[in-house]
Amino acid sequence: MRMLTLPIFIEMLLVTFMGASDTFMLSQFDNNAVAAVGVANQLITFAFLVFQIINIGTSVLCSQYLGAGNRTKMEQVTAMALLLNIISGFSLSAVLSLGAPTLLGWMGLRAELMAFGVPYMQIAGAFAFFQALHLTVSASLRSDHKAIYPMLVVMLVNVVNIIGNYALIFGHFGCPKLGVEGAAIATNISRGVAAFTLFTILFTKHIPFRRLMAAFCAPLKELLHEMRNLIRIGLPSAGENMSYNAQQVVLTYFINMVSNEALITRTYVVNVVLFVYIFCICISQGGSIVIGHLVGLHRYRATYKIGWYALRLAIIITMALSVIFACCGRGIFGLLTDNPEIIALGCTILVIDIAVEIGKVSNIYYTNVLRSVGDINFPFYMGIPVQWIVGVGIGWLFCLGFGWGLVGMWIAMFLDEGIRGAVFIWRWRSKRWQQKAFV
Repeated sequence: MRMLTLPIFIEMLLVTFMGASDTFMLSQFDNNAVAAVGVANQLITFAFLVFQIINIGTSVLCSQYLGAGNRTKMEQVTAMALLLNIISGFSLSAVLSLGAPTLLGWMGLRAELMAFGVPYMQIAGAFAFFQALHLTVSASLRSDHKAIYPMLVVMLVNVVNIIGNYALIFGHFGCPKLGVEGAAIATNISRGVAAFTLFTILFTKHIPFRRLMAAFCAPLKELLHEMRNLIRIGLPSAGENMSYNAQQVVLTYFINMVSNEALITRTYVVNVVLFVYIFCICISQGGSIVIGHLVGLHRYRATYKIGWYALRLAIIITMALSVIFACCGRGIFGLLTDNPEIIALGCTILVIDIAVEIGKVSNIYYTNVLRSVGDINFPFYMGIPVQWIVGVGIGWLFCLGFGWGLVGMWIAMFLDEGIRGAVFIWRWRSKRWQQKAFV
């Protein structure tokens, strides 16, 4: 598992750094640009979850087929996943780009922020299909213990994105000073480079082009069976993610009603805490691949033990990082802004977030692991009611009803994450997830 988790960790660290570098560079340009791009990216991230419907199924099925020694089936799954995400990628690109003013208007974005948000979303959304291809190829590579290749690609993309941001946001190297439009263009260029490079790796290191095309020549019944499995696994799995991100969109709408400062602070905090739970994301992805292989071999006792070991490790490291970031909050926010209200509020939120991360670690970890063993419906049916009753309902009450603002929202998040985390731990202990494998 260490051989998988380390490259995934480095890859996720680089992805997080790429998002943080965008925020940092835009913070030097205009605080309102940070808030507007933060809202636009919330909507774009929500749209990307459509791709995850297929990618989650790809990861689960490929891992279990490879564990069972059936490489031909793995190739069929990858081929169908690419086809489905190419179609959905182009469709979503059109919706995000053409619908940017309407979508941001629904979020209640103020006029001074719309001037930044609309052009960013129109440009960045137009090439969302690059991300669909990136995610699908990466999922297939990781399932075959080739996580190092997506890591190397993200390393390259970081360099391209940072140089592009520096050149196009501020007008260096003879480029025009484009501000948020420049950030969107740099994002598109980096995603295009990632997609092209990953396809090259796919054909040379994983599945040769002729074998991928041959996979489409399999009997139609087999291809439709794999397509149904992809959707059967991915729809409830991505549905839980979609619900969570829809919840975040609604909470962002509530925070936007408080003040621009609260919205800016939330954007900064979200980017900062990504570095806190990044290890949990990585160990859950690496652990789910290993567990998927073990389930393919029907080794359930080993699966259960690894499930507990990885969770304990994720909690220890995440909590240590959370405390360190809370202690360094003033210095971190001081690098991003000179607004004392934002700095003070951000420091308070980081302290509250220490408690939030306990539940969040369990949620992230067991949502991925339960999917990998085939228990795809439980996270969906349990997650959605808690997210909306506790996260949104109590979030509105604390944030707007009691007037606690962003602090109230983070307290509601603690309750939401904590309840779901406790339920998922109970599910793993119950062992009811056994005998749900797809292979």
